[in-house]
Amino acid sequence: MSLEELVYSIVAALFAISIHELAHGAVADRLGDPTPRALGRLTLNPLKHLDPIGVIMLVLFKVGWAKPVQINPLYFKDRRRDVILVALAGPFANLTVACIISFLGNFLYYLPFHVQFLNALAYVMAINININIILAAFNLIPLPPLDGSRIIANLLPLKIRIAYERIAPYAPLILILGIWTGLLRYAINPIVSFLGWIVNGFSI
Repeated sequence: MSLEELVYSIVAALFAISIHELAHGAVADRLGDPTPRALGRLTLNPLKHLDPIGVIMLVLFKVGWAKPVQINPLYFKDRRRDVILVALAGPFANLTVACIISFLGNFLYYLPFHVQFLNALAYVMAINININIILAAFNLIPLPPLDGSRIIANLLPLKIRIAYERIAPYAPLILILGIWTGLLRYAINPIVSFLGWIVNGFSI
């Protein structure tokens, strides 16, 4: 990875995690939970959402995370449904950003700028699309405490959910082993491919 690509990737990662966590907080806030607002998480300021290790992992290993937005499900009217909606909000926000960038790319070379500048801009846009898709895909893995696990857990019957959530203490080790062995890449590749297919649909 060149220095230029590294810088662009870091900026894209900071933007992607900010969108992701803001979406979680905004949906929780809309559903009646004041916790994210009280903690100052309804912002695009990456410093409020930053997990340094998560950003480094996202840039270098294409899997990463931010500092999770704290929520209090006791404020929700329908706890299971609303926790699922909050969990879906982050990946959906990243997918939406990727789709918007992909759509805007259709008009890029109609702009009255030098082709070299437009090529550089297209390169930056591609990095942002890639980072947002990867962040969305990674968070949809059904492994605690990722968003996918919150979705699955709240769809399961209580007894099965309790058994499922017992893997939470081992999740960090599973993630580390998955990254080290490369198995995690196989887990997220189908999700990345599917989300990429959706994003490519916005590229005319």
